[in-house]
Amino acid sequence: MTDLNIAAPLAAALAAKGYETLTPVQQAVLADEVAGRDALVSAQTGSGKTVAFGLAMAPEVLDGNDRLLFAETPLSLIIAPTRELAQQVARELTWLYAEAGAQIATCVGGMDYRNERRALERGAHIVVGTPGRLRDHIERGSLDLSQLRVAVLDEADEMLDLGFAEDLEFILSAAPEERRTLMFSATVPKEIAELAKSFQRDALRLQTQGEAKQHVDIEYRALNVSARDKEHAIFNVLRFYEARTAIVFCKTRMNVNHLLARMGNRGFQVVALSGELSQSERMHALQALRDGRARVCIATDVAARGIDLPGLELVIHADLPSNSETLLHRSGRTGRAGQKGVSALIVPPAEFRKAQRLLAGAKVVAEWAKPPSAEEVQERDDARLVDHPVLADAPGDEGALAQTLLDRYGPDHVAAAFIRLWREGRSAPEVLHDSLPPREAAAPRERGEFGDSVWFTLSVGHEGRAEARWLLPKICDAVGITRGEIGAIRVQQTVTFVQIAKAVAGRFGASVEIEQGLTMERMEGEPNLARPERPRGERPQREKPAYAPKPSRFVDEEGEAPRERKAYTPREDGERRPYGARDDGPRKPYAKREDGDRKPYTPREGGERKPYGAREDSPRKPYAKREDGDRKPYTPREGGERKPYGAREDGPRKPYAKREDGDRKPYAPREGGDRKPYGAREDGPRKPYVKREDGDSKPWAKRDDSSAPRKPYAPRGEGAEGADRKPRWKAGDRPEGKSAPRSTGFKSHGGASDKPARAFGTKSHASEGGAYAGRPAKGKPAPKPAPRDARDTSKRFTPPKKG
Repeated sequence: MTDLNIAAPLAAALAAKGYETLTPVQQAVLADEVAGRDALVSAQTGSGKTVAFGLAMAPEVLDGNDRLLFAETPLSLIIAPTRELAQQVARELTWLYAEAGAQIATCVGGMDYRNERRALERGAHIVVGTPGRLRDHIERGSLDLSQLRVAVLDEADEMLDLGFAEDLEFILSAAPEERRTLMFSATVPKEIAELAKSFQRDALRLQTQGEAKQHVDIEYRALNVSARDKEHAIFNVLRFYEARTAIVFCKTRMNVNHLLARMGNRGFQVVALSGELSQSERMHALQALRDGRARVCIATDVAARGIDLPGLELVIHADLPSNSETLLHRSGRTGRAGQKGVSALIVPPAEFRKAQRLLAGAKVVAEWAKPPSAEEVQERDDARLVDHPVLADAPGDEGALAQTLLDRYGPDHVAAAFIRLWREGRSAPEVLHDSLPPREAAAPRERGEFGDSVWFTLSVGHEGRAEARWLLPKICDAVGITRGEIGAIRVQQTVTFVQIAKAVAGRFGASVEIEQGLTMERMEGEPNLARPERPRGERPQREKPAYAPKPSRFVDEEGEAPRERKAYTPREDGERRPYGARDDGPRKPYAKREDGDRKPYTPREGGERKPYGAREDSPRKPYAKREDGDRKPYTPREGGERKPYGAREDGPRKPYAKREDGDRKPYAPREGGDRKPYGAREDGPRKPYVKREDGDSKPWAKRDDSSAPRKPYAPRGEGAEGADRKPRWKAGDRPEGKSAPRSTGFKSHGGASDKPARAFGTKSHASEGGAYAGRPAKGKPAPKPAPRDARDTSKRFTPPKKG
């Protein structure tokens, strides 16, 4: 390492860590042509990319100094897709820049925002974080990137898959344009190349030697299992390899939780990593894996992205990944730093071709085999017991106790007890169905080349909505066969015929129940699936019903049967009469008149057509507009002269004409031709209203003269006119034995003893009982009617006093 351009503080840190040589990607970033330039680096997962970009950004961070001074704003920024990866990067850079005195701050989701802000205020030379939390700090003003010198994007392809492109653009736009940008990724698809063009300037593409070939430290194994043995195969793989640390990948959080419960019941020391966990829970799970309290981790792709677990020897793909890049990232968790690892794919029959495409896209070759059986697991377990290093050690202080056990129980009993104690803390291996290894992809075969086979009958057909794609997986799972061992599936009306390879037909026996209500029985011979043959070109003739013409809707007379309609018959002479021809002779064809004036059709009498609406006694003259433009309205005439509309019997009525004086008398029935004005009294006419000239109109009041037409309302006294009218009620005039009448007056009329009680008309006048008790107050239900005393109906009910 002395020949490489490494800063002295970093070289001392590498030596203290035990580095003797650098990996290819670490050597590539230290080349002279890379210094000061943007770079797009791709390397295998686990090849030391974190230390690589730590060495690459040293010139910008240290700036030729061996010891860093206080920094008000960050000098370097590292962006990672997940929280676990960001914290892992921070740990790696902490020991790498420890000799230089660099302050490193983390900004990740799920942690206390206030602590992160205080760490940034104290001064941080290097900031490591996730895109979402970094953008939050920039928007709140707690992170200043104005003096940033270098930015690093770790696992850039994963950040693009997670939809962080917009956040990355926002973060980098807050940094100076003359900064240096480094992008590291395990794979570089076209999307990453386009992203690099927008974030980098004249970037240098670095591709290490190991990227284009298979990772030699990882052994890929594809295990073909039946759908029902998927979980059992995972348990046997874990027991067979007995790895120090293993990780199981699932697609969804639901699958993670389900598998966590199943493995916990079988005694596995297991933890889970998924997006629903808090940051503290995820950190505790990873710490349990690091210190040995847990040995198996079940995780989703996002949760386990970029994590580095010590001693991770086994990766199991419980659910196949969606693409080849994800397969490489998953498998890259093992085989790191020169250690060996195994990547096992659990492949059910329905996903066999998908697994082949994933392996081909990742450019790796996997060994196809069956999962470890219960016997193989037990044999491997016994071999570990025999070769256990504890048995090779000489007896120490335990010798006296060992001799006591041998004397009391004998060597055979002690050895048997030791074996039982060894197996007690481990999950028992699962018994799997015998599944054949997958065959290599072959060319499409022609129909009828299936080979020796046996036909079976299924108790469902078209009437039960049976389909081949629905029946195929059920038949495979019933006895543990693959789809390649099933030939033709012929769905009939009530049954279905299935062709099974003769080599595996014995598993079905004479009859087997696929599921409740669906049975499969063996046939003798082959079913007759051929259709009845008929000569080419001949089609079965259907008997057509005899033609019966519909009865006509028209009748000659009321109550008479409908007339028969004659069927069309061609004429013997080959000439067809024109439509509508009469029996007495042919109908003349239509011809346009030469004069262009065609008269409307009317039956003629004597060759002359009368105009429409002509009277019987004489023809009607056509309408013609009068020359004077004044047409009289229609009125039946007497003697040839029409009276105007509304003419009286005694004479014609004069037409309406506006009076010259502008004063029109109001309408009133006239007597003797003279109409009295409206409201005129018998004793004389009423003077019309005339506005006073002074603009002051006196209010209506009683006239002084005795001839006043109308007096204002006033209570009438005794002896006066109208004394028979009922006087107004007064307080104290209440008849004995009767309740007080209820007034509809104001709210203030119900308080004093000499005033009437409040009426139940409005909300403020509401009270129980009374004439208006049935009318509810606005917004409240109607009160219940007050009960009456049975002995005195006039006495109002008084509620009992409290207490």
